Amino acid sequence: MNKTDGKLRRSLLAMLTLVMLGSLLAACSGGGEGSGANTRVLRVGTLYGSPQDEVWFRQQYTDAYELMNDNIQIEIVSAIDYNDQRFMTPEDQKKQPDVYEELKKMLTGNNPVDVMVVDYNYLRRMVQDNLLLQLDTLIQKDKFDLSDYVPTVIEGIKAVGDGNLYALTPTFSSSALFYNKKLFADAGVPVPTDDMFWPQVIDLAGRVAKGEGKDRKYGISINRWGGDGFYEIQTYAAPLQLKMYDDAGEKMLVNTPQWEKVWIDIANLYKNKVAPNMNEIQIDMQAPKEGLPYNPYQGDLFMSGRVAMMIAEFGYVTELAQAKEAEGKLEGFTPVDWDVVTVPQFEEAPGVGTMIGLNSLMGINSKAPNPDDAWEFVKFMNSKEWAKLKSRSMWEMTARKEFLKPKDGQSYNIDAFTKLKPVPPLSTDQEKLFREKPNLWQVQNIGQPLFQEVIKGTKTAKEALALWETQGNAMLQQIKTNPDGPINPVEGGAAIDAYRK
Repeated sequence: MNKTDGKLRRSLLAMLTLVMLGSLLAACSGGGEGSGANTRVLRVGTLYGSPQDEVWFRQQYTDAYELMNDNIQIEIVSAIDYNDQRFMTPEDQKKQPDVYEELKKMLTGNNPVDVMVVDYNYLRRMVQDNLLLQLDTLIQKDKFDLSDYVPTVIEGIKAVGDGNLYALTPTFSSSALFYNKKLFADAGVPVPTDDMFWPQVIDLAGRVAKGEGKDRKYGISINRWGGDGFYEIQTYAAPLQLKMYDDAGEKMLVNTPQWEKVWIDIANLYKNKVAPNMNEIQIDMQAPKEGLPYNPYQGDLFMSGRVAMMIAEFGYVTELAQAKEAEGKLEGFTPVDWDVVTVPQFEEAPGVGTMIGLNSLMGINSKAPNPDDAWEFVKFMNSKEWAKLKSRSMWEMTARKEFLKPKDGQSYNIDAFTKLKPVPPLSTDQEKLFREKPNLWQVQNIGQPLFQEVIKGTKTAKEALALWETQGNAMLQQIKTNPDGPINPVEGGAAIDAYRK
């Protein structure tokens, strides 16, 4: 096909898409309400944005609504403009605005927004400060059907709203435990199932791990990229909501039995080579296998058949489908025969998963100048018609189960992505704390070399955590005394001067 044919084909496809979208919107709305008659302004607020980002935001959230409601003009307002931060000096960065306070200004100022698109981490605080309308009464009044909503999405929203709904989201992000059927069959080990707890999955991982050196088959990877174990702890332990330091950022909280258990669990995975250490296998994964050409999937531990189980996000399903299309086209490459189950849970936090997000939450300002239009907009964005359109996405999941189906003839346990709730926000003031004490990130870095000593066996988890507590407390005192200044190395050399050249 020549270039002219290609351009023509793309143009026709674009026209067809617009026709389909128009048909969908007409079905949803029954048509517009009259061009230009009594035009009303609906102001939609976001946390971050810029004039450049507004184009994308409108395509994702507002263009379709304006197309079907030509008497509504939507204005996009951002609490923080990215462009204002592009050329900040280090001194300017110390004076960054309080994001939550800027958000409140949009909701309570002289020209407040009607609708707020907000991140899950801010929702609890907004509810506590009475910034959002409770939606339950509106839902009941209009008989707005939420019966096919993913239960954990609704439960997750209610968890930060004292059992009530103060926002809705048309989409969510989720993860699952992917597993390689062949590796389990070869090892004679039963495959994982939904609703397993971590000890059960760790046991399976140890049993399926086989071989040595380049032939080693690992049992589990807690994320897609592997690592040295330290940062994987955050993913693993997120549902336990363990704190590194107190809410004031003045006292370490890591020297506890709960932290010790987590460190032992993860350290043993790496010590016993059940989980892949990327430092050990990086050269092997980058180099072509003997006699075979390079292929783009050899750096992927799961697709290359090197790891039996891996936690990954929903979008990885699309990457696996694309890899399957390469069958027969790449010499020596065999697509993985895979399926998914729910991410392992903790008995202390049943029903809660990790790497699950509710990001595009839409709530109505309790002081909205235009609450009726705001509710109509929120309803449309969470309608079945809009969910059907969004279900075509290969990277995000619609919150309505009716449209959550495997695509392109795939067959896998898609319910694994919908069964677990997100981790509730731990604190509403973390962003403020990091803004006031920008060097807090260095406290975490103290733990990384100490964790490596646990893997090597030169320290026990209890000894390493006690040392982290001591060194961390010393650093926290430095930060308290001089929040913005350079941090001197603490005893043991784990901390560094962030400003040292």
